[in-house]
Amino acid sequence: MSAPTPTTPPSAATRLAEVLLDLVGTVPRPQESESDEPLRMSRELARRAARKAAIASGGLALPPGALGWLTIVPELVTVWRIQAQMVADIAGVHGTEAELTREHMLYCLFRHTAAQAVRDLAVRMGQRVLVQQVSVSALQTVARQVGVRLTRHSIGRGVARFLPIAGAIGVGAYAYYDTMQVAFTASRVFQRPPPSPHVPRLLLPRH
Repeated sequence: MSAPTPTTPPSAATRLAEVLLDLVGTVPRPQESESDEPLRMSRELARRAARKAAIASGGLALPPGALGWLTIVPELVTVWRIQAQMVADIAGVHGTEAELTREHMLYCLFRHTAAQAVRDLAVRMGQRVLVQQVSVSALQTVARQVGVRLTRHSIGRGVARFLPIAGAIGVGAYAYYDTMQVAFTASRVFQRPPPSPHVPRLLLPRH
């Protein structure tokens, strides 16, 4: 008997946008200070956060079936909070925490999953990516667009709840990969000197 395929309520994207705006409304303070080896520290922070996100995400994905759908938003928020602190810490080890804004958070967290939605938050200056501040209405628009994109992904997360153990492992593995991607983006954004196109790739998981 095949698992049912639930549909995501139309208001899901709006709800996710509200959650995102609430999340980035308070930018976390870095727990790490400037380092003489920011790339090495960034890699360590990335791995540490990725492991934490994988465990949290996998654990919240364990409830089976329809009950599991109730854990999707808490799972997402938990992972985003871990990633947001990691972004702040990467800014800290690069000595650029004073530049950290809501726009940085949205760009770093979702550049790899919703590139079209966050593209207007950043401009490229040579090899550097500069994130710019935007109006509140523009930020809300970006959050809504990200919410729409993530709502589509949430259907796959919901279906995974019908395969509790295997689904939890898969969700946890994706959270690890996703967090490493966020770290890659943050490292490129917060590096003071023009980044080498080869060095930040060390943050990406090896295949």
